[in-house]
Amino acid sequence: MKMITRRGLFLLILVIAFIGGLVFMTVSLVNDGDDWVMQPYNSSVYYNGELIGAGKITDCNGRSLAETNDGKREYNDSLTTRKATLHAVGDTKGFISTGVQNVYQAKLTGYSVLSGIYSVTKNGSGNDMQLTLDADACDVAYEALSNYKAGCVGVINYKTGDIVCMVSTPSYDPQNKPSDLDTNERYEGVYINRLLSGLYTPGSTFKIVTAICALENISDIESRTFKCTGEYDPGKGTPIECNARHGTITFEQALAKSCNSAFAQIAIELGPERLAETAKELGLTSTVSVSGDIVSSQGRFFLEKGDADDYVGWTGIGQGDTLISPASMLRLAGAIANDGKAVSLNLVESFATKAGKALDLDFTKKETPILSSEVASKMKKLMRNNVTEQYGDYNYKGLKLCAKSGTAQIDNVDSHNTAWFVGFMDDEENPYAFVVLVEYGNSGSQTAGPIANKVLQALVKD
Repeated sequence: MKMITRRGLFLLILVIAFIGGLVFMTVSLVNDGDDWVMQPYNSSVYYNGELIGAGKITDCNGRSLAETNDGKREYNDSLTTRKATLHAVGDTKGFISTGVQNVYQAKLTGYSVLSGIYSVTKNGSGNDMQLTLDADACDVAYEALSNYKAGCVGVINYKTGDIVCMVSTPSYDPQNKPSDLDTNERYEGVYINRLLSGLYTPGSTFKIVTAICALENISDIESRTFKCTGEYDPGKGTPIECNARHGTITFEQALAKSCNSAFAQIAIELGPERLAETAKELGLTSTVSVSGDIVSSQGRFFLEKGDADDYVGWTGIGQGDTLISPASMLRLAGAIANDGKAVSLNLVESFATKAGKALDLDFTKKETPILSSEVASKMKKLMRNNVTEQYGDYNYKGLKLCAKSGTAQIDNVDSHNTAWFVGFMDDEENPYAFVVLVEYGNSGSQTAGPIANKVLQALVKD
């Protein structure tokens, strides 16, 4: 009798262990099944370590950007388009981590818990994806950037958050990968999407942040005047040099002329804590999410209580140790244009099976207030004044542009400038916000500004 009882107990333990193992395997299959499938040794999905079993990727107008034909991944017929959309589409080995072919590889194969990769084994490819990108605008951006060592262009619809242009250079042809890609200096950082993953000294574009902080914290800032003699001496430390002797100027003129003397004074009056809080509230020290799954680098703002006045002044004009992602600056420009509300950025328009059945994107667009409507309205007027009084409306015909340029001086072993141009169109029919960044550029308005004009003109013509 005791023997039977022991055997029963042993069998009960085995049953419990079996059921526990089954539950564990089921949960693991649901949670990690896509990772199990998406391994380079799975010949149904990969060939020689390269993704082949994925669906078609198109731009917003239906132009094919990548598709699988006869077991081979092929890209657009245009060499320019292949290079222009490389960082958005991604490569087949996942080196470009933010590319959709890497981020959505399981969904592109059509993988599901119930059917696995049946779609690939039956059709040769998986689900199809349409992006929000306009490939024609990306072509224009790439050609404009190709004259420089490296840079990026980003354009969004600031009402919807859709990314219509995302270009990063240097780039390469994914259809015919260069043999010296990993050894040639011209391809340095080629796998980095500079719009999302780059971090840069903001230069005078940071004066947008200092101006917002001043509007929020200094009641008479709009009626103030400042005296510029060519530099501002905070009393201790390094004098802050200006780009000219501006004389006596208003707050509006100081932003338009990008006066370092005035904005250093403003930054010091505001103090490090207020500037740090504003930078945080505007999202410059956070990551930027794209379609809920693609994430930018996190910005860094080095300023805290007790910092010396000269350091606060340099930081307030964008020449401190602050590092900003172009994506976060683009998001901020869009929020200023959109009455202070930042819209979630999106790159994926839709997913569908080969049969045309729409699939859930698992992404909900949100609007996040990051500054008041009143301050946003004032900043819109100030940035519009920058164009009409400083950059010249004639350089941006018909765009009704609101913008701020920046020329960040990078002093290291290889001293150079980083040219910025950020802003938006104050146009209900063409609600575009943009950022252009050029490494080893000249000045923001002279180098990055014309690139922005070319891309926006192309979008407006469409």
